[in-house]
Amino acid sequence: MTERPVIRVEDLYLSFGGIQALAGIQTRLMEGEIFAIIGPNGAGKTCLLNCISRFYTPQQGKIFFGDQEITRLPTHEIARLGIARTFQNIELFKGMTVLDNIKLGRHAFLKSGIFSDMLYFGKTRREELALRKEIEEKIIDLLEIESIRKKVVGTLPYGLQKRVELARALAMQPKALLLDEPMAGMNLEETEDMARFILIVNKMWHVSVVLVEHDMGVVMDISNRVCVLEFGRKIAEGAPAEVQENPQVIRAYLGEDPRARTRL
Repeated sequence: MTERPVIRVEDLYLSFGGIQALAGIQTRLMEGEIFAIIGPNGAGKTCLLNCISRFYTPQQGKIFFGDQEITRLPTHEIARLGIARTFQNIELFKGMTVLDNIKLGRHAFLKSGIFSDMLYFGKTRREELALRKEIEEKIIDLLEIESIRKKVVGTLPYGLQKRVELARALAMQPKALLLDEPMAGMNLEETEDMARFILIVNKMWHVSVVLVEHDMGVVMDISNRVCVLEFGRKIAEGAPAEVQENPQVIRAYLGEDPRARTRL
């Protein structure tokens, strides 16, 4: 793992009316790592992802992707740079098939013109076939969803819909992948599968990952570093073992009772 930041967040402030969602957050995602952001409900985890992916605009601070400041870039430009994300609440087109949902992750990047698009020939057809081949041979195979590729997304169980959303994000060929509670609502087997997919994407596809997750077992098992937020402020950051023993983190999650430490 190299020591080069993929994403840098510098002194970030975000508020909604009188509510301070983020207060002076400074952190970074390093190249090649899985970086977890944890904290109690309302800590500001999703707000931080929303600022990075440009769904929110912070009042103060800067965000960099590599050497480029992206603090106020339009959302579609963030995607073009190579940042993809999934959401707490599944954001899929429920009336479309699995394959069509996944393909939508890349269509904004296709370079053919409007006239060839309308007539579906030449460059458009070649791009479409190449995209389909990549999705079917790489993404669908990785996520083990070949059997549901032609099914309508709205008919699928929740755990499979979460897989499809990850597949759509991967179709964007991201350099950085922001995952907002990818294991939420999953059973143990589904959680283990999702953790395995994330590790493969990180290690074999060389995608740096920001992981917001409440499952502390997963966080401690697969993360290289962990950042802990509480009420919009960073209270700890470091290796999983260090963070797990941090007194502020224990208090934030479990109160003052030292016997509760084993539950973190």
